[in-house]
Amino acid sequence: MEFRGGPVERALPPLSQDGLTWRPMRAGDLDAVAEIAGLSFPDHFEGRDCFENRLALHPEGCFVLAGRDGAAKGYLVAYPWREGHAPALNTLIETIPADADVLYLHDLALHPDARGGGWTGSIIEELARSAKAAGWPAVALVAVNDAAPFWEGRGFTVVETPEMAAKLAGYGPDARYMIRRL
Repeated sequence: MEFRGGPVERALPPLSQDGLTWRPMRAGDLDAVAEIAGLSFPDHFEGRDCFENRLALHPEGCFVLAGRDGAAKGYLVAYPWREGHAPALNTLIETIPADADVLYLHDLALHPDARGGGWTGSIIEELARSAKAAGWPAVALVAVNDAAPFWEGRGFTVVETPEMAAKLAGYGPDARYMIRRL
């Protein structure tokens, strides 16, 4: 993983069971990632090009949950961003902001076949550990699909600001900006 201080030269800790393992995302995973995103977030479309863009900008924050056959069954995408801000849905980003001050968890989703196995907790905790070790003070995200209680159970709290209200409208009426201080 790479965050502030450069690459951390280590593999993910053992985050595997039942033949599934979290590993770094590769370009060959992008079609499956886009498919999983469509299944998981049908009202919040983001195309393959969006995931390709994030992988190109910050590969150190992109992971897939893969089976023994290598096929992606889930993904996580995170990258440096500014606290109190969130990129618009399905937009390409030219560069990571030079004044980034949080790690932004853009997306986490599992294929329906992989849900219910506790996979999200292990990668969220690894992301938080790595972010803290790299000097990031917090991880931020936008919860959609009434997922705020899920994220609260993982240490995130809702932060409401007038600046985010207009941005969140594009994510749907249940969208919440959330932060986990590290």
